[in-house]
Amino acid sequence: MLNDEYRYRILKLLAADPQASQRRIADELGISLGRANYCLKALVDIGLVKVNNFRNNANKRAYLYLLTPSGIEEKAKVTMRFLKVKLDEYENLEREVEQLRREAERIGAINNADERL
Repeated sequence: MLNDEYRYRILKLLAADPQASQRRIADELGISLGRANYCLKALVDIGLVKVNNFRNNANKRAYLYLLTPSGIEEKAKVTMRFLKVKLDEYENLEREVEQLRREAERIGAINNADERL
């Protein structure tokens, strides 16, 4: 359930905003609140994120999610893995677009692919 994409996106979000609520995390990732809770708990359980409660805050449900040194290291690793996946997807998409252009030109659907697309 906590794949590299979610791990990357959550660690990135928490690095930028340690006060992000679980609801905000869920909204940003487009997942349910329960799944966001599960993912955060998994990151805490494996030692990538530390949770602190705002003791002096009137809202006792406010938490601060801090990346541990291991979390910072994992964020760098997962960023590189995620980047490689996205680059592979991009290169595959470029090849597919080029094949579709050639096919369209062959069947006469378009005269000049660059002008129309």
